[in-house]
Amino acid sequence: MDELAEDRELLPATRRALRHRIAVAQSTGRAPSVVAAVLRGGEVVWEGSRTSVEGHGPDGNVQYRIGSISKTFTAVLVMRLRDEGLLRLDDPLEKHLPGTAAGHVTIAQLLAHTAGLAAETPGEWWERTPGSQRPELADVLGEEPFKLATGRRHHYSNPGYTLLGSLVEALRGRTWEEVLRAEVLEPLGLDRTSGLPQAPHAGGWAVHPWADVMMPEPLEDLGLMAAAGQLWSTTRDLARFAAFLLRGDERVLSVESVREMSRPAAPPEPGLADLGYGLGMQLAAQGARRLAGHSGSLPGFVAGLWMSEADDVAAVVLANCTSGVPASAVAVDLVGIVADAEPPFPRPWRPFTAADQVPLELCGPWYWGTSAQVVRLLADGSLELGPVAGAGRTARFRSEADGSWTGLSGYYAGETLRAVRREDGSVSHLDLASFVFTREPYDAAAPVPGGVDPQGWRGIG
Repeated sequence: MDELAEDRELLPATRRALRHRIAVAQSTGRAPSVVAAVLRGGEVVWEGSRTSVEGHGPDGNVQYRIGSISKTFTAVLVMRLRDEGLLRLDDPLEKHLPGTAAGHVTIAQLLAHTAGLAAETPGEWWERTPGSQRPELADVLGEEPFKLATGRRHHYSNPGYTLLGSLVEALRGRTWEEVLRAEVLEPLGLDRTSGLPQAPHAGGWAVHPWADVMMPEPLEDLGLMAAAGQLWSTTRDLARFAAFLLRGDERVLSVESVREMSRPAAPPEPGLADLGYGLGMQLAAQGARRLAGHSGSLPGFVAGLWMSEADDVAAVVLANCTSGVPASAVAVDLVGIVADAEPPFPRPWRPFTAADQVPLELCGPWYWGTSAQVVRLLADGSLELGPVAGAGRTARFRSEADGSWTGLSGYYAGETLRAVRREDGSVSHLDLASFVFTREPYDAAAPVPGGVDPQGWRGIG
């Protein structure tokens, strides 16, 4: 039997641990209801819920408001525009959406919250008031839209994602929600994700901080702010969305583009435990585990979607309370429960085939000066360069059609690695970002910058 299929079902102890975690979250968070799902290997392997109403637990088909997880959907739309060549991430906003008070900021800065824009809109609390109070972008930005210097630090901005939603509308000629439905929701089969609630859906509640009583929260249409937090969804739909964010889908975005979204694009705020922000994705750590995802909240609702690419596990947690349940922390815990209790089996080792191009002449030890390095050929056809022992610069490289290699990570990201050949076709040395790597330390036959002492290696005295 296929190991991956055989181990798709979670062990009873793991399932109990998952149930226990959300039971604790619902009880200590004093939430009317909590619903959760875990995805492993691209499939939902566990669903659970807890509720204060006897016999009325929600399931994976019940809509909750997901707040700022909507931003990740908006970022996907912007990345699609980039991949189609309709914009560049370093383009100023003014190039595609003229007439705003933020025309000089780049699209990448808006995606990563480094534009310096205010966190919130001027005037009343936008999440509890109708979007009709902010009919134009000028009403969203206000007279003083900037709070910090552009590009200097991460500062979360809801108006920034409103600008991105308007950018999508300007380039597509349709509303943000129409574009989202046609380009993301329908291709991925997310038919229970929508701008306005569709039955069955949970009601949003405020729970009194010092007494076990509740009151309903208003459910407003956010208007222009929709791209920052409008959406309603379900755990099953968000699990499918997480699978897309882990694997890509050529109908929407390639795996390379979704992985780009989860790479750091902005540093973390000092004193916070997170790892910064990508392009529409928050980044976090749980011990040595690296996670990407997003939190969400609107009056009456909290949400969290988090995933570990290395473990191929994701979790979604939704609750219908304004505060109390740390939805993102619970989702991260669910990922950890599964990943720690049931680590994935590695794929079987297999050699390259006879048809594969195997650059063995590049593999093995090299020397940068006296530093011993090694080049390894990985199973996916990429090269890895790193120290033979100890800490040091390590990077992966992708092969190019002209025989060169492009750095994908670490210090050499974006740099070009070339094998320099002798007249007989054999490899003399490697050239990387002006560094010369030779088969022997300071090989006199290679063009080592500064030359090599003609007396060569010698002892003292």
